[in-house]
Amino acid sequence: MGFTSIYSRENRKAFLIVAALLIAAIATVDWLTKPYISIGFLYLFPIMLIAVYLPRWQMIVVALACAVLQELFSELPSSEAITRLVMASAGFVGTGLFVSEIMRNRQMAMEHLQELESSTQLRREAEEQLRILVDSSPAAIVTIDGSGRILLANEAARNLFASEAPALSGQKIQEFLPALYSAVQTGRATQFRTEIRCRGRRKNGEAFLAAAWFSTYSTARGPRLAAIIVDLSEDLRDREDLSLDRLMKNTKILMGAVAHEIRNICGAVLVVFKNLSRLPELKNNDDFRALGGLIEGLEKLSEMELLSPSNRAQEAVELTSVLDELRVLIEPSYKEAGIGIVWHLQESLPLIVGDRYGLQQVFLNLVRNSQHAMEATEHKTLTITSERRPGAVEIRFEDTGVGIASPNGLFKPFQPGANSTGLGLYISRAILRSFGGELKFEPRATGCCFAVNLAAVSAGKESPDE
Repeated sequence: MGFTSIYSRENRKAFLIVAALLIAAIATVDWLTKPYISIGFLYLFPIMLIAVYLPRWQMIVVALACAVLQELFSELPSSEAITRLVMASAGFVGTGLFVSEIMRNRQMAMEHLQELESSTQLRREAEEQLRILVDSSPAAIVTIDGSGRILLANEAARNLFASEAPALSGQKIQEFLPALYSAVQTGRATQFRTEIRCRGRRKNGEAFLAAAWFSTYSTARGPRLAAIIVDLSEDLRDREDLSLDRLMKNTKILMGAVAHEIRNICGAVLVVFKNLSRLPELKNNDDFRALGGLIEGLEKLSEMELLSPSNRAQEAVELTSVLDELRVLIEPSYKEAGIGIVWHLQESLPLIVGDRYGLQQVFLNLVRNSQHAMEATEHKTLTITSERRPGAVEIRFEDTGVGIASPNGLFKPFQPGANSTGLGLYISRAILRSFGGELKFEPRATGCCFAVNLAAVSAGKESPDE
């Protein structure tokens, strides 16, 4: 490095001046001492200096000039002057070219060395960043060799499989995730990447549900497998608990709606019963009295009617995020079916009173009904619009489908001609009414439009839990 620093570009001017002074000094000494001895061979030294910095053609010109100077101040016979001039020129030019090539190769080697050092430093930094990323990852990350032994594992993998063990390296993955062992054995012949969900087992024998994203690859030492693993057990338990809670809630809403219908029927039957009870021939009839008892029982059953919204625990729901989730859920299927969706949503919608899951179910039911209604139409577009009103928000779902020929009894259960059980709109309206909302049908010349009316959260009510 010291030799290279001497011949750096910063010293170019100084070295060229030194070379010029040497040429002048050698020529002067050679001129003064020409009756005795010639020192023209010393021109080699300044030529070697300038060969480092000057282009080759300039170096050749200087070398030829030095050869002429040497012959000019020489006292040797003139008959051999041309021969000596050619020999001296060849020697000086050859020396300059040799030094120039050496320095050029050395410069290339130094640049290559710097590139290697730079790439090595970048690789070390990348490896360090990758190591930090792997070590700090909350997901378990492992690499496995062809025999199924764990090569590398981060801290999360150790906590997942064997928290009491100091390290996982060298242990068989078959002991923890047999599916990954099968994958690395299958991957000997081909490379692939995929995701699986399988049963895992900890070191202490505890079973858990695992999701693994892995890929196989080949090395000089055989096949390898890299995997990212997460424990889904807790999520599964939470999802099952949440599903049960939602099922119970929706069942309660449905039973309340049915009880409401029963109460309406009981009211009508009760009026008829009281009128008939005035007839003397029926007043003391045992069968007639039994019918009265049956009506009383139905009245007690109808007491299961839904509580009024004021008596229910109200939850503040962020309507914007619910609509964002709806967009994610329906756009792929609508795009696949060739149906366009137009969103006319206001940027800032107020919090509304409701149940997030129930509201999403209502929206999905309306959207799917629209999709079915547009299957046979040429122009297929669903327009979803939001409108703010005093103390409320209204969401409209308007499609270009075949429309509804007879809207009478639209929200009654078990509608004839429905795609499924005929309970969709009936349950949707019951869900909305359970938290003070309403579902309305708005007639259109073409297509169909449903409006979902939701009560806004009054000022001072807390925001929904995140």
